[in-house]
Amino acid sequence: MRIVTIEDAEFVYAMRKNENRARYLSKITGTIESQKEWIKSYKKREEANKEFYFVIESKDKEKLGLVRMYDFKEASFLENSQSSFCWGSWIIKEDAPKTTAIESALQIYEFGFYGLKFEKSHFDVRKENDKVVAFHQRFGAKIVGEDELNYFFIFEKSDYEITRKRYKRYL
Repeated sequence: MRIVTIEDAEFVYAMRKNENRARYLSKITGTIESQKEWIKSYKKREEANKEFYFVIESKDKEKLGLVRMYDFKEASFLENSQSSFCWGSWIIKEDAPKTTAIESALQIYEFGFYGLKFEKSHFDVRKENDKVVAFHQRFGAKIVGEDELNYFFIFEKSDYEITRKRYKRYL
């Protein structure tokens, strides 16, 4: 993975406008130019270490998808108010290698838990997004709440360390 640049605006826009791949993400409006402006404003949050937006790439630099880390906090709903990060806006091309999801999730957790020193991850997944709900549960994430649209998950660093051993060949 690498950090998004303004030059990635066309790719970001195309991925987010792909109704089949982005159906569980918030809808975007505008143009490629407005996407460039959004990336410029995001870069300020990145500089402040408040958010990170990544392009998922193959080893030969083919763009395969996107993923964000955001909502960094000391979350009061977490046990012992441990630090936590949220990740999402995860979208992978239809023709990406089958291991792309596992590899990108592992990289997010490596960066969040070991790079940024967070203790937990919190995120939500649309209930109807069965494949992603099952993916997170296989990884060891726990559903801790829900609303009409979403399941709310927690994934602790200690849980990740078990998952990391199981999936080490993908790191």
